[in-house]
Amino acid sequence: MKFTESNQLRSRAHNLIPAGCHTYAKGDDQYPVLAPGFVARGRGCHVWDVDGNEYIEYGMGNRCVGLGHAFSAVVDAAKSEMDRGVNFTRPAEIEVRCAETMLSLTPSAEMVKFCKDGSTATTAAMKLARAATGRDKIAYCADHPFFATNDWFIGTTPLDAGIPQSAKELTVSFQYNDLASARRMFAEHRGQIAGVILEPAKYEDPADRFLHKLRDLCHDNGAVFVLDEMITGFRWHNGGGQAYYDVAPDLSTFGKALGNGFAISALAGKRELMQLGGLDHDRERVFLLSTTHGAETHAMAAAIATIETYRNEPVVDHLYRIGDRLRHELTQVIERHGLQDHVQIAGKSCCLVFSTRDQSGEQSQAFRSLFLQETIRRGVLMTTLVTSYSHTDSDVDQTVDAVDGALAVYRQALAGDVTNYLVGRPSQVVYRRYNRDGSHDLAGNRTSQISTALSPLELDGGSIQEPLK
Repeated sequence: MKFTESNQLRSRAHNLIPAGCHTYAKGDDQYPVLAPGFVARGRGCHVWDVDGNEYIEYGMGNRCVGLGHAFSAVVDAAKSEMDRGVNFTRPAEIEVRCAETMLSLTPSAEMVKFCKDGSTATTAAMKLARAATGRDKIAYCADHPFFATNDWFIGTTPLDAGIPQSAKELTVSFQYNDLASARRMFAEHRGQIAGVILEPAKYEDPADRFLHKLRDLCHDNGAVFVLDEMITGFRWHNGGGQAYYDVAPDLSTFGKALGNGFAISALAGKRELMQLGGLDHDRERVFLLSTTHGAETHAMAAAIATIETYRNEPVVDHLYRIGDRLRHELTQVIERHGLQDHVQIAGKSCCLVFSTRDQSGEQSQAFRSLFLQETIRRGVLMTTLVTSYSHTDSDVDQTVDAVDGALAVYRQALAGDVTNYLVGRPSQVVYRRYNRDGSHDLAGNRTSQISTALSPLELDGGSIQEPLK
């Protein structure tokens, strides 16, 4: 497998684009050296890189492609709408249809506003919570890896360069499935918290009606309860995690799979909150969302077509079924190699991820890189195990074979030095303060320094860092 074209493009990209790409999770530092640098096209769950190599893809555009690449119903709807123009001085009729379609899936919401990305939607939710309550502080779930590129969240990570200390001090956190931690947070910041944001679930379900109790705790303390459905929406259930767990948030945010890869996201919620960004009230106005491209007609046509596909076809059922089979088959292969303490699969079947561990049982970027390197060699691109409606049983069979071969190499590496099996430097975590990780320099050369003991966790196909507990 050769990457000649990718390597040539890579140097051009880094000269023109900071990090060489527009999403950090897609960066070169997230992949082994033997990896495709650039994708040329995709169809269903298969992609071809610029060198002509074909892969079964998992992760599906960082979870934004739930139906499959170039899914005809969505592409045809977008093409048809583009023939009529994509952006006008006044609203287009399709904006109303898209709102009606979106709200029909979200019983907890009465109004919706569209934008282009998840960070814009979640940040608008935080602004609305602050405006509605007159408070400044935001609370987020510390067990969920990403909410926005904006100051209120990124200021809580090691990547806080350029963010004022005053902004960092306005964000506090609590733990998932730990109501006591939320109670302590509200007690410590009594009367100061405007809104609380979390995903309905990540790798574990809410225990003992955690979401319901947290919502009640928010209301008891005068805070707005926000669910970030960027991932759970269109995976857990057609109506998202809130429908799956039967909990009604005050506000919710959607994106990713909403347009099957087209750029569209949404802030939806109760009328009493959402209308503060409108014209029909006497309170102080909230400049909620005002994006030039937020109502591009072809993206809205794509969203409508995507939602209709979910309604009319068993998309979510398929995600669970194919994920169940993938988990079962891969677990058997892992056990056959005796690697169940080193390679583990987690998450709901509709949204699986994996972790890689070294000889001492610690999560390891080097072994993650080796696993990716060896599955890529065998035609599978799997930074996660997130599937789509286009994944078939045949794709699972090929994936199992690829993992089987990769694990044979993994097992050999456990008996020695993993770097002897890696071509070049290992991948790195996204949330690191400096480009050098302490064990490799920017060129990937090994140094004598020892990196801090940090655990790599998956973030949209990339990795983040969290101190080991």
